[in-house]
Amino acid sequence: MNNNPKSLYMKNLLVFLSVICILVTACKKNTSENSTPSCLQNSINQFKLYACESNATVKEYKFQGKIVYLMEPGNCGADMASPVIDAECNSLGAIGGFTGNDSINGELFSNATYIRTVWHN
Repeated sequence: MNNNPKSLYMKNLLVFLSVICILVTACKKNTSENSTPSCLQNSINQFKLYACESNATVKEYKFQGKIVYLMEPGNCGADMASPVIDAECNSLGAIGGFTGNDSINGELFSNATYIRTVWHN
């Protein structure tokens, strides 16, 4: 085994560069799918006015080929509906509530794929 200074330097350099490559490739930039629309914070602020003091959530889903947000008000009131909005904060309808609606645009919302919880109290 060659332990001359130049060989040791090259080995250390190789290890250092390998670690840097691993760190750079392991870090993921926040993609557009995981970013929050600017209008959503305003919608959440309005939602907080009628949401329950606990167990209220805003969850992000993939539904009908796009990102949508389900605003679940919690369980402090009987038959409270959960609004569904798109990434531009347009209302798509509501699920649950007094009528027990479970569809948005004619499709069961249970077909939606959960992505993450954006807000909760």
